[in-house]
Amino acid sequence: MAAIKVKAKLKKGVVKVKAMAKHEMTTYNIAEKKTGDRENANFITHLSGTVNGKTVFDMSTSQFLSKNPIFKYKFKGDEFKKGDKLLMTWVDRKGKTGKGKGKIK
Repeated sequence: MAAIKVKAKLKKGVVKVKAMAKHEMTTYNIAEKKTGDRENANFITHLSGTVNGKTVFDMSTSQFLSKNPIFKYKFKGDEFKKGDKLLMTWVDRKGKTGKGKGKIK
């Protein structure tokens, strides 16, 4: 199972993306309550999206996202076509990565 579910639609030159990252998103406070150590916190710190090797989305995040967060964004799709693959990748605080891909429809 992919770590990110990705849906992308091209309409009138704009690609709209909706993605759900599967991650527990443990904040510092929750980690301290569960384990007694804030250093056990683990959440997504970086998220990026590429189409045909070109970065179309890149962001840094904090601990203030829900479990299995949903991200929505859009970008100009003039140079992309239906059928191109969008690859999304996240990196969490402990260095683990998750990937998911979807075709532009």
